Amino acid sequence: MTHVIITGGSSGIGLALAALYAGRGARLSLIARSRDLLELAAQKLVAKHGAQAADIHIETADVANEAEIGAAIGHCVEALGPCDILVTSAGIVEPAPFLDASSDAFRRQMDTNFSGTVNAVRAVYPDMARRRRGHIVMISSGSGLIGIYGYTAYCASKFALRGFAEALRSEGRCHGVDISVGFPPDTETPQFEREIAERPPEASVVMGVVRPWSAEAVARKIGNGVAKKRFEIYFGLTLFLLGRFGPAVRPLIDWWFDRAIARSRGR
Repeated sequence: MTHVIITGGSSGIGLALAALYAGRGARLSLIARSRDLLELAAQKLVAKHGAQAADIHIETADVANEAEIGAAIGHCVEALGPCDILVTSAGIVEPAPFLDASSDAFRRQMDTNFSGTVNAVRAVYPDMARRRRGHIVMISSGSGLIGIYGYTAYCASKFALRGFAEALRSEGRCHGVDISVGFPPDTETPQFEREIAERPPEASVVMGVVRPWSAEAVARKIGNGVAKKRFEIYFGLTLFLLGRFGPAVRPLIDWWFDRAIARSRGR
């Protein structure tokens, strides 16, 4: 039976992926910072998605703390066996123009979104390489493909994930380990609701015209990409074009963004 470990598994895309894999009969380990939310997530998976309580394990940890996430994943492996699929869905976003963003806020996003992913990967990768099997799925963002006003820290953390994934994909092939990286658009999650309240108006001008995806739709797309062992998982034509032809189309997109932002500021 496949053992899937999901960081950020108590809500949003992480929980939607847990529901998807529960429906496929997988064992699930969910990791997040809140035990209350993890317990609610586990109850939901049993009540609504056919999971067996014995096949769900929960652990609290902050992915930004390497020792914490390493110990948590170790406990997951002890409980349900070696990790077959790791999904790094834990992440935070605190939008603000760079002039207004504190150093602490910038660091939190880098530590959670980028270093938190690295920490989780480090906890499973050696065993996957030894067993010559396993799949690591990193959740980046559409904001990891193009810079967005007010998202300097978030974009930096998600751009970094792409570089990490590309390099690790090359190494992983030598050890039988598959790597995927997904670039979801705005997604209907509890975090998205908080983000919208803080989003600068200039960002809303260029980002608010596209309807967000549901977490379930994003999870299905990721699940299908993993099943097909795709390295890059895109969502919609625009993000696909950005991912594949970014250097060619980015000047045009930047021009459009700049004009839209200038108009919104009355310039």
